[in-house]
Amino acid sequence: MTPKELVLNAFTALFTSFDPDAANDLLAEGYIQHNPAVPTGSAAIIGFIPGLKESGIEVTTHRVIAEGDLVVMHNTYDNAQAFGADSLVAFDIFRVEDGKVAEHWDNLQVPGALNPSGRSLVDGATEITDLEKTSENKALVTAFVADVLHGKAPEKITEYISTETYIQHNAHVGDGLEGLGAALAAMAEAGLTLAYTDTPIVVAEGNFVFTASEGTLGDTPTAFFDLFRVENGKIVEHWDTVDEIPAEMAHDNGKL
Repeated sequence: MTPKELVLNAFTALFTSFDPDAANDLLAEGYIQHNPAVPTGSAAIIGFIPGLKESGIEVTTHRVIAEGDLVVMHNTYDNAQAFGADSLVAFDIFRVEDGKVAEHWDNLQVPGALNPSGRSLVDGATEITDLEKTSENKALVTAFVADVLHGKAPEKITEYISTETYIQHNAHVGDGLEGLGAALAAMAEAGLTLAYTDTPIVVAEGNFVFTASEGTLGDTPTAFFDLFRVENGKIVEHWDTVDEIPAEMAHDNGKL
């Protein structure tokens, strides 16, 4: 199986067929967990399966991209009270090693209302295209994150984001550079600063590039998981989930 196939099979065992035996075959015994509320090791997540089945949780997968040993899923969890809310949108990242799913990171956000442009956290383009441009698109987004999100050269923003089409799925930001500018101005007026400080994970497949970052929102340690769609050498669409990084976790693996 490819890493993508392996992860999808494991995910199905955990959240759709609720099959502990299949999950046990697909997860590494030393499965490294980064979800703050779940203990590390495969036994912990497999032990949750009966409760997940009883809860009636339902998962919709919107996008899946993979590069090397990393697979990123863009999911909606409904009936997700087991995770703390009726509904949650998540980016789940899995790392495959030696034919097993060996590590997991995620970032979850309550979906809320549509954003100023009437878009949700999950609608929009889904088709993976331009596979031959994977490296080029990954380099573009990596440079954008360094220059604009990390603040090295924010004035270069129009070198990365299309000035003609920029479709925004962030819950608080409208389409276009003007929508982004308005949101940043509102944050500044409220005295709320946003800072990206580290981006340890970047995964690209064709026209989609995903990044996982740590930083702060105001004074709160925060994880920013971002998915970008690239077209003709510019970023034209963006999805994200934003979640607080708690001070205490069920393990010592950290959020990222």
